[in-house]
Amino acid sequence: MSKFRKKGDKELPAISTASLPDIVFMLLFFFMVSTTMREVTYMVDIKLPTATELSKLEKKSLVSYIYVGEPKLQYQKTFGMAPRIQLNDQFANVADIQDYIIAERESRSEAERNQMITSIKVDENTKMGIVTDIKQELRKSAALHINYSSRQRVDR
Repeated sequence: MSKFRKKGDKELPAISTASLPDIVFMLLFFFMVSTTMREVTYMVDIKLPTATELSKLEKKSLVSYIYVGEPKLQYQKTFGMAPRIQLNDQFANVADIQDYIIAERESRSEAERNQMITSIKVDENTKMGIVTDIKQELRKSAALHINYSSRQRVDR
């Protein structure tokens, strides 16, 4: 007959790390897919006005944005409370819009230049005078395809 005995000095087997690279790449892929990169840091406060007749832009890669609104709290000591224009990541004047449009046009391919859209994101409390000045500068730089950003009005 055989004897059954317990060995107390038995070691635990090592944990298998064969599936660890699969898990790491799966997490990496998840975060790459679900994360969006912010293109521009907002330096102005923008609450878009509401509208009823909206259409979605098809090719967002062709859009150049102009932001107009009051500077955020950390910029108010330097730039005041008056609405300011933001082009990319810096404040600008109305006179800088032509150079901005030319630079945006040059950064695109020849086929996309005539399809370029200029989208104006304006705070709902901003006076129309600054928007009119922006539109005049866009006309001078031959950027005639203009889009006004707004949000969908919710009827209750």
